Amino acid sequence: MPASASPGLSRLSFRPEGATERGVAFAIIAIVIFAAQDGISKHLASNYPPIWVVTVRYWAFAAFVLLLSARRPGGVRAAARTDHLPLQIARGALLAFQVVLAITAFAKVGLAQTHSIMAAAPLLVAALSMPVLGEPVGWKRWAAIAAGFCGILLILRPGAVDFDLDLLWAIGGAVGIGVYGLLTRLAGRYDGADVSFFYTGVAGAAAITLVGVWQATAFTAADWAWMGLLCITGMSGHYFLIRAFELASAVSVQPITYLQLVLVTFMGILLFGEVVELWTLIGAAIVVGAGLFTAWRERLARRRAARAGGPAAGG
Repeated sequence: MPASASPGLSRLSFRPEGATERGVAFAIIAIVIFAAQDGISKHLASNYPPIWVVTVRYWAFAAFVLLLSARRPGGVRAAARTDHLPLQIARGALLAFQVVLAITAFAKVGLAQTHSIMAAAPLLVAALSMPVLGEPVGWKRWAAIAAGFCGILLILRPGAVDFDLDLLWAIGGAVGIGVYGLLTRLAGRYDGADVSFFYTGVAGAAAITLVGVWQATAFTAADWAWMGLLCITGMSGHYFLIRAFELASAVSVQPITYLQLVLVTFMGILLFGEVVELWTLIGAAIVVGAGLFTAWRERLARRRAARAGGPAAGG
């Protein structure tokens, strides 16, 4: 999964002809890379402490962030400038530990079922936006959110079978990425995307290192190669995602992220021998449909607000 769910570093207020199409193409490339990254993460987390795998991965990610920040106007100092340091550190640290939960779930539960559950994260963000951020959410979006969580219940089927406690890793991952998305929205009210991206990588690396180094484990030569590839996919995936957000709007890019669920499902079946139950497929379809509908309603609300010159109305 992506190390960061935050938008790219900066977005163009004016997009040249064909920019959106190129942005969507970059987004598709990024999602394909992230799907491959999840497969590598599952392999490594099945053989080494997940928190150590994430620690090494975050060292490479932090180096990538520092390099990009240094190339931007004002350099690293400008990227690190914020009046809301605790918020930025909290969201960066939260994402790092959320990745640990996610790849632990990949190893214990499987790629397909984990991603099916974590697909509900945008719905959690929408549900919490009203009480936490004061953003209005209309009854249609509440209905979509409720439908999405019904889809999660179909995936989990509590009471129908013995509940697998390992599913708590995936549920924790979904909650973590949802809260991270909420904090990212909040940070976006005060800081630019460059600043948020900087703390996603640097604060995340610092936080995970404090814990991860105590789980340091020697990799085999072959797995060092996989670890190197994991770092490369992380950096290249984020590069293409940044380019996508620079060229296309978040509304255009966000629906493409659900492609990752499809790709990792096939990967889990073909490469790792995962068995995906029909209830999981039905539940995932409901969750994705609810997420797409929620994103569409939010887009309409923002358009109405832009025309009216006021806050977005619930829809």
